Amino acid sequence: MTEPALAAHRESTARRLGFLGVSVGLLVIASLAGLAIGSVSLPLVDVCSALVGGESDLARSIVWNVRVPRVLTAVVAGGGLAIAGAAMQTVLRNPLGAPYTLGISQAAAFGAAASIVLIGTGADGLSKVGSLGPYLTTIAAFVAAMVSTGVILLLVTYRRATPETMILTGVALGSLFTAGMTTIQYFASDTEVATIVYWTFGDVGRASWPQVGLMAAVVVPGFAYFLRNAWNYDVLDAGTETATSLGVDVESVRIRGMALASVVTATIISFVGIIGFVGLVAPHLVRMVIGGNERYLLGASALVGATLLVVADTVARTIVAPVVLPVSILTSFLGAPLFIYLVIEGRDYW
Repeated sequence: MTEPALAAHRESTARRLGFLGVSVGLLVIASLAGLAIGSVSLPLVDVCSALVGGESDLARSIVWNVRVPRVLTAVVAGGGLAIAGAAMQTVLRNPLGAPYTLGISQAAAFGAAASIVLIGTGADGLSKVGSLGPYLTTIAAFVAAMVSTGVILLLVTYRRATPETMILTGVALGSLFTAGMTTIQYFASDTEVATIVYWTFGDVGRASWPQVGLMAAVVVPGFAYFLRNAWNYDVLDAGTETATSLGVDVESVRIRGMALASVVTATIISFVGIIGFVGLVAPHLVRMVIGGNERYLLGASALVGATLLVVADTVARTIVAPVVLPVSILTSFLGAPLFIYLVIEGRDYW
């Protein structure tokens, strides 16, 4: 490697490491703000004291029972969706790869709606199957999301579908599942419709400690897998022919990557509902700043996605207090114009 090339490599590495450091700092700041801000505001000193077992019983209860699970849910969900989005965009070699554009989110919503109306699941007080209702709704949403993924993977396996075909199939499946959910809502009662609408509103506040643990148990191994395959994804960015010539089993890498990204996405959505644009915007934002090196892209995307969702949830809880808005409203309002800006300003970074 020549001296100018070596200097450029060092500069690029320093920029990427610097971005990772800044992202970690922003996530810590956003998380502490999320713990301190709410209907009952707590000084930062009291929050830190409550985290280590100090302060009054009320402060500890607010921090540990209400805000810590909520912030951790936002961190895990935001990071997981961003990782899944980054992986989908890479294996499909398409900047539009994301849970929503591939129909996974719409399929999960259809599964939840079908469970609520046909089986009678829903809120604890309204469920026809008792306290199991919300859990069955979660399972139905997960299964439906994986069905959508399965259709796309079958196209790859048996029809050798191109990435473009996979994207178009996802869009078609999304429309199909949306039509199915609309049909179910049309024949549902007012209470069932309200329950369906509430479920589709992404809300990190509905997750409990066990659910946070289940999401983390899927997201963390998924992140480790993608990081381990970072070199394969880097080569895949160079094109299918180049990757094949370097010994990469493109089809296998693409199928496994899509399957795992879909599992991560389906798990998160089934617990917190539909949260749009995080998985689409975060990887694009990172690519604009530090490029597409997968080792840095995956970690930075997770940090940026987690920070975006923590900030959005904190704003949603306070912007029209005491009313708590679903975080999906904020992510859509902020994500849509931000994505348009990224497309206009960073159209050459892919």
